[in-house]
Amino acid sequence: MGRAKEIIVKVIPSKIAIPFVKAHHYSGKVVNNSSLHFGAFLDGKLHGVLSYGPSMDKRKVLGLVEGTEWDGCLELNRMAFDDYLPKNSESFCIAKTLRMIRKQAPQVKWVVSFADGAQCGDGTIYRASNFVLTGIKPNKTILEFPTGDRIAAMTLENNAHQPAVRDLCMKMGVEWKYRTRSEWIKLGGKYIPGFQLRYIYFIDPKWRKRLTVPEIPFSKIDEMGAGMYKGENVTQESRHVKCEAQLEREAKKNETNNV
Repeated sequence: MGRAKEIIVKVIPSKIAIPFVKAHHYSGKVVNNSSLHFGAFLDGKLHGVLSYGPSMDKRKVLGLVEGTEWDGCLELNRMAFDDYLPKNSESFCIAKTLRMIRKQAPQVKWVVSFADGAQCGDGTIYRASNFVLTGIKPNKTILEFPTGDRIAAMTLENNAHQPAVRDLCMKMGVEWKYRTRSEWIKLGGKYIPGFQLRYIYFIDPKWRKRLTVPEIPFSKIDEMGAGMYKGENVTQESRHVKCEAQLEREAKKNETNNV
């Protein structure tokens, strides 16, 4: 585990978490209903943020595990880290936050998270953190416009007053108002090719028996051509090679920084 054990994880306010996520998450955006933010500190500075909150499509998500109360699950909806943290930092931080949630919020029985195989990766960190794979489907959640803007379809449909939608309308020279998804597609929006993968972690292991959908073997990712690493479609073997190479580069960089 190395220096990852030296990372201090603690709850931080949104005014600190949000700017960091915007600066370091691949999307450059935050999830508006994030309500619980953890900061990862090393050598006295913030180097990572993990944000949790209720799922945007909560009624559908609750049905994944039978008997889940309204406040019985959370979504890990943002993880953002800079390049300073050492190898294994992501899985270490996830484990720490899950233990803190188990202790401070015992009503939360499980956590769901989604890997964006259209823009980022297929969930290597979730698999390393003992999450269960429960869904692989074509990603119909992100629309890209001729302006280059990428916005979640749910945001376009349900949160038309968001600044990102306003800015998109200004760039496209169209009226800023509510539109259906099909209307946005007529304006040039296109789905980003790729897959979305759904992972669940059972804070209370007994609740795993209540899962209402099949557990999917990780081998299915390659069978469906859903493997992704940093926005590039690759096989599992290639992912391991790329991940190890990236981790080795980051480790050497950290060694240089710490001299």
